Amino acid sequence: MLAALQENAQVTAQELAERLGLSPSQAARRRLRLEASGVIRGYRAELDAEALGLGVQAFVQVQLRNHDSVQSKSFGKLIKAQPEIVSAWSMTGDADLLLRVYCQDLASLNHLIHAILLAHGSVSRVHSQIVMNQLKQDAALPA
Repeated sequence: MLAALQENAQVTAQELAERLGLSPSQAARRRLRLEASGVIRGYRAELDAEALGLGVQAFVQVQLRNHDSVQSKSFGKLIKAQPEIVSAWSMTGDADLLLRVYCQDLASLNHLIHAILLAHGSVSRVHSQIVMNQLKQDAALPA
């Protein structure tokens, strides 16, 4: 069921039932249980970045100068407020954070890095890598 829903979140209970060999009511109940338990956190439309004018995808590594709670919270709020930053991970290794960003162009990426990220007092270093080609699209989780 999870694989089918990750493939097409708009699949009907009837279609799920046919794929899984269940009755439509059983398929609907199982889906509701997965939603209620938090296994399914939500449903989203998959958008085309280029069609939206977002021609540059990049990964940005951020090294923090310090890790005190006030600065960390402040920087966390900053990255959550930036629509160009679509995901962020706290990491081990040289970088403290890895950000995935989509920008209109290189000038927009430059602005994000220099005027927003590096301008924050807790950031000591930023290293960016521009995506040339995405060889594998974001895939479904193994279910």
